[in-house]
Amino acid sequence: MTAPANVTGKEFSAPDRRALQSVAVQFFVNGAAFASFVPRLPEIRDRLGLSLDQLGAVLTAGSAIGLLASMWSPKIIDAIGTRKSLIVFVVVLLVGLPLVGFADVWWVLLLGYALILTADGVVDIAMNLQGSWLSARRHAPVMNRLHGLWSLGTVAGGLVAAQAAASGVSLRLHLGVVAGVLAAALVFVGTGLLRRDEAGTEHHSNGSAVGPRTRARWIALIVLAVSGGFALTAELVSTDWAAFRLTEDFATSAGFAGLGFVAFTVGMTCGRLGGDAVLVRLGSDRLLRAAIIVSGVGLALASFAPHRYGVLSGYVIAGVGISTFFPKLYDDAAQFPGRRGAALTWLRAGSGVTALLIPVLVGVLAESRLSVGAATAIVTLPCVVGFLAVSTFSARRAIA
Repeated sequence: MTAPANVTGKEFSAPDRRALQSVAVQFFVNGAAFASFVPRLPEIRDRLGLSLDQLGAVLTAGSAIGLLASMWSPKIIDAIGTRKSLIVFVVVLLVGLPLVGFADVWWVLLLGYALILTADGVVDIAMNLQGSWLSARRHAPVMNRLHGLWSLGTVAGGLVAAQAAASGVSLRLHLGVVAGVLAAALVFVGTGLLRRDEAGTEHHSNGSAVGPRTRARWIALIVLAVSGGFALTAELVSTDWAAFRLTEDFATSAGFAGLGFVAFTVGMTCGRLGGDAVLVRLGSDRLLRAAIIVSGVGLALASFAPHRYGVLSGYVIAGVGISTFFPKLYDDAAQFPGRRGAALTWLRAGSGVTALLIPVLVGVLAESRLSVGAATAIVTLPCVVGFLAVSTFSARRAIA
């Protein structure tokens, strides 16, 4: 879709307006749920008596289990619909969170973390499908703002987690309260979601004429997966390594180093909340290419700036550019013809595999004689170039 979208669109019906409110709440609480335990991982590690590499192994195993389990998402959504799928797997998420809080041996942590990621695989696809359908019905973009609410949720969840830890609130009580809030939100969300899904359009193979169409479909799915990997690399390296860039390369205090993550998150949140207005003027394809270029400038500045404040500026710029990557990719995948959720599963698979590999790669490079800045640049900048090439290729195929 290269043409600019209608700035106002047509008015929602009352049920659609209520459904959008439900989807918006789910985006926010989903972000808050994940940010509620990540800042307390050091506490979990200490309680279980795990080393860093042992904790990393448990989290990697949980991520792998969650990724494999989420591959069933399209069949689940096809069988019971997006609304019921979201409700059922938010309940699974409600079980996983307290398990993480009550874990006193490593395998309970693994079970809880795997349940959380498995549930997220289905919930994430279901809420993005409903959000994309509502955006298309109104002919006005909302996906950037929905993902902006997810970012705001992570900020809120992270701040609450940090305050709870500083105040001595037990992890069990903290995550128990978070689960209760999620359950209350689910009552509001579940009663308002769309009750009828948009029809999928399955492709059937019957004759030679289908061959090129089938090939084009597979190419498009692969492009989605690869794009998801490129997008997540830029985002993951920025969130996970910003603090190390400042502590290791500039010997800053831990307090100042935390500003690297804050700078990136602020840039991403602002970019998402304003992204729909820019999309209206540029169109989605041109916005994506502009965002990729902006992210490249920001990542280069964050990696090579000789002063710590230059690094912070780079992370803000990178956050603004990266902010619109996943809203665009999720919307494209949600509107992809075929089984509901299949393209979203490909997108999540590409980003999921990347999430398993990239931390190890950056860690190995950073442990060499390279600076953290150089290590992050070696990983992120080629991905920016590759993402730009892939997005240009996709746009030309769409025009052809």
